[in-house]
Amino acid sequence: MKSLRHAVAIAVPALLAVGAAVAAVTAGAVFATARRVVMPSIRRNDTQILAVDTGAQTIELTRTPDTELPGRYGLFTSGTYDYVKLGAVLSADAAKVRRKLLTQIEPGAQVDRDAAFSGWYYVTPGELHLPWESVSIGSPAGPCPAWFFPASVESPTASADTWVIQVHGRGTTRSECLRAVPVFHGMGLPTLVVSYRNDGEAPRSRGGSYALGASEWRDVDAAIEYALRHGAARVVLMGWSMGGAIALQTAVSSEHRSQIAALVLDSPVVDWRTVLRFQAREQGLREPLPALAMGVLENGFTARLSGAEEAIAFDRLDMVARASELEAPILILHSDEDGFVPADASHALAAARPDLVTMPSFSVARHTKLWNYDQSGWTKAIVEWMTAHGLGASGS
Repeated sequence: MKSLRHAVAIAVPALLAVGAAVAAVTAGAVFATARRVVMPSIRRNDTQILAVDTGAQTIELTRTPDTELPGRYGLFTSGTYDYVKLGAVLSADAAKVRRKLLTQIEPGAQVDRDAAFSGWYYVTPGELHLPWESVSIGSPAGPCPAWFFPASVESPTASADTWVIQVHGRGTTRSECLRAVPVFHGMGLPTLVVSYRNDGEAPRSRGGSYALGASEWRDVDAAIEYALRHGAARVVLMGWSMGGAIALQTAVSSEHRSQIAALVLDSPVVDWRTVLRFQAREQGLREPLPALAMGVLENGFTARLSGAEEAIAFDRLDMVARASELEAPILILHSDEDGFVPADASHALAAARPDLVTMPSFSVARHTKLWNYDQSGWTKAIVEWMTAHGLGASGS
């Protein structure tokens, strides 16, 4: 009996210590996951440059679900070039893809191996060869830089009183939006491409963290005010990825909601819980860890411990649940093979509000790369829908 009591006396503290250690590890994983959700991300290299042929102007990349697809894309690099444009797939095998270079790479240039595949394509507004100017929008976060593309003075169908305001996604900048500018310009519509707090261009908030649309919408609302002061009578909001979540929050929260004529959403985040669970599964994180991480972010105290400035109200960010609050027509452009933000919530919103939401079928293309994969189909969907809603003439 004495030996049993002695064994228990040793075992119980040991088991408690093991339990505490497991709990500490779990808590650490939960808070780390929560922190990744709200802290601005750094661009991650996702492919490698295997070879560059400066004579044939071709490039070989490791094969991924993104690099193997046809279309025009971009590649963030280091060395002599920061960014190069890529064209058609010329050949591929199980391990690599050879593509045409659309940016001339000179012999002797240094091109480092690690790279990041991109759908941006255009990096600077000057590449569009359209009139533009830099403007500053005073928002609650401070002065937010924006690019303004006026309506074509040569267009007899120009509608200078309807502005398009574009909102980029998470971990990117305004350059993401440049692909859409020529479409709206061709319809005679001015376009304002905006920044928002903590995106690396606009001012940093106190904590420097994302609110997933819950705070950022105020900067877009300031852009609406700017447009209304400068001649707009109504605006069309276009949001990319998290920019879609921001646009939706603006649509239900802005005092200017009656001036929001429509929303165009590319690969949007419609419900963050759906997105975060999907991304957790892709990273091999099993429940209940994702649920616990979202629970941490919903509590004011633990949210601040994870890096958030305030609690994240996921219910308020669920636009399927809040579908009845939407008033403006919505065009959703979302690939069923998005691979990063699943289209499930977009389909759910379309089903919840068939009177407002139009969602043409797209597949194969990856996240925010519909323009890259199917520029013609993507452009046609926007132009026909906008024209049907009296928001610009059919462009060239």
